[in-house]
Amino acid sequence: MFVTETGPGFCEHASCQMHNGVLSHPHASSLTQAGVQQQVVEESSQRIALSFSRPGLEGYGGLAEDFPVNVQAPVSEVARDPLGARPSTFLAPQLSMHQLLLLASVCLSSLPAALSIYQKATGGPAPTPRLQYLLEPLHEVVHTQRGATVTLPCVLRVRPPHYKVKWSKVEPAELLENVILVTNGAQHKTYGQLGGRARLRHGHRNDASLTITGVALEDEGRYRCQLVNGLEDESLSLTLTLDGVVFPYQTSQGRYRFNYFEAKQVCEEQDSRLATYQQLYKAWTEGLDWCNAGWILDGTVHYPIINPREPCGGRLLLPGVRTYGAKDKQKDRFDAFCFTSAVRGQVYFLRGHLSFKEAGQACRNQGATIAKVGQLYSAWKFSQLDRCDGGWLADGSVRYPITTPRTRCGGLPDPGVRSFGFPNKEQRTYGTYCFSVK
Repeated sequence: MFVTETGPGFCEHASCQMHNGVLSHPHASSLTQAGVQQQVVEESSQRIALSFSRPGLEGYGGLAEDFPVNVQAPVSEVARDPLGARPSTFLAPQLSMHQLLLLASVCLSSLPAALSIYQKATGGPAPTPRLQYLLEPLHEVVHTQRGATVTLPCVLRVRPPHYKVKWSKVEPAELLENVILVTNGAQHKTYGQLGGRARLRHGHRNDASLTITGVALEDEGRYRCQLVNGLEDESLSLTLTLDGVVFPYQTSQGRYRFNYFEAKQVCEEQDSRLATYQQLYKAWTEGLDWCNAGWILDGTVHYPIINPREPCGGRLLLPGVRTYGAKDKQKDRFDAFCFTSAVRGQVYFLRGHLSFKEAGQACRNQGATIAKVGQLYSAWKFSQLDRCDGGWLADGSVRYPITTPRTRCGGLPDPGVRSFGFPNKEQRTYGTYCFSVK
């Protein structure tokens, strides 16, 4: 953050300048009533060297003292610029102490009443904490995985005589906050679906931290702990982030088939949800390169590019997450970028030459279900599942996960989940991936 530093005798107008400790004013006629007479200095010989803070630098975006202007100009040049429209130099008449005090009072009286003067830190005492009753959290981002138990910290520094603590989840897309829990220190009440999995930690009498069990994908987001104490309400915000993986998804009919609501639904059908922009960006930094644009949770459309190429915006554009911005959620059609996290279960492969129908029955015979796309990605990400065998999945696609790339398993140099697309469901070529709950 940039500030402006001003010294003694500072005046917003160009009329006040300091030279060798002498404060001067160019409008001598206005000072004659105070007995101040301007001395004339010969133009032919007098030059003045002056370092000053140029009027208007306080809005320049930096310290005024960082922009000294060393001006050396004849008096005649100075006289042509009396208002400080450009760096200017003014003559300092020789004044007595009494006259200096009078002149200083004139300049200081022209200062606006609401003038703010910013100064550098001088090593004084630390600023007062932003929060009076709540402790600032050490970390504002809390990481977890799906299915885990997580605690969002909120600790009272001081307990007011009468207060309540309210926990809520902020939903930016819906412009609202969903209340989760309210407590008065002795009792508490929970609200909504998340409230059924939420409780107070109660580590000590000043502990108002929120514990969430069985973390779900939709639990990711921003939470607010608010102390309600009459006119002295205050709050802190925390962000809950799930570790996971983003994958692009399209139907068997080809690309760009989903409006926003259909994209949201198909991700949920594949044990995932639409990714946030932060999740998509993180996936791009980890190597996601996909030339088809897809919906994300906030209703905007993007596609991540690692290797620029002609069909994907051209070779001249730099790598990055390219964006189409917000689109019509009903009419516009794109692919989807889905996000999934760890699962409480196991994905495993069954060998065989099975049709799609036979694959589903083979999993059921073992008390399992045919795996979903999100479950396979989760097993690849968190369980390091590595199989060179294509297998049926619940959406009718055939895929296989590779953590150690090798020539005989697709030949691609990077780890990932490979796809054979959507073969004929009667084809008996592949095994299947099953999912069993632990």
